[in-house]
Amino acid sequence: MDDARFADTSDQDLLAQHVAGEPDAFGELVRRHRDRLWAVALRTLGDREEAADAVQDALISAFRAAHTFRGQSAVTTWLHRITVNACLDRARKAASRKTAPVDDAERLDQLLEPHESAEAPAERQDLHRELLAALSTLPTEQRAALVLVDMQAYPVAEAARILDVPTGTVKSRCARGRARLLPLLTHLRSNSGDGVMERNRTQGASVPPASGPRDAGSSDPAAVKGGGGHA
Repeated sequence: MDDARFADTSDQDLLAQHVAGEPDAFGELVRRHRDRLWAVALRTLGDREEAADAVQDALISAFRAAHTFRGQSAVTTWLHRITVNACLDRARKAASRKTAPVDDAERLDQLLEPHESAEAPAERQDLHRELLAALSTLPTEQRAALVLVDMQAYPVAEAARILDVPTGTVKSRCARGRARLLPLLTHLRSNSGDGVMERNRTQGASVPPASGPRDAGSSDPAAVKGGGGHA
């Protein structure tokens, strides 16, 4: 439930209050930003359990490292950077175990947000599934850049801050990723010329289901763990 005490409190002030000992401040930050963190993690990793674990790891890291925040970027940028780094760490570990990419229809169906799978036209669902399957073939760094810029609609400069790389690197990763996706997705391009990635940008994400990250309302680090994570 929303805490009316924090209605007019900025993210930066909430983080400062958390550091000062306010027990509910970090939970309010999680409530405000969990949806986009979840969407980025899910689309970057392509696996619900891995995404939930990555968000769990990221929120616990942010909880513990809040005192290191120096205000050189927005709090949301800082949270996204921690989340993306957690995703990249998990993706590299999975690659070292030679984990196969997500490629069966049932698991791809699970990656659709609830409002998309329940309400979106069948054609859009099919397109989204093919897009996710194609994304899973990209190197993790290219995938993360494309998720932020083309699916989550972040400006390149903001994506660069989240990924902690120069803007030119983000542009390069996006360009290489799009070039690799093009042969896989050419048949999905519409006659109007709109790119597939452009037409699939996500303006917002719905609250994750029970297997996703849960709300946090206290200063207990366990309260910010993702539901799909391990104890």
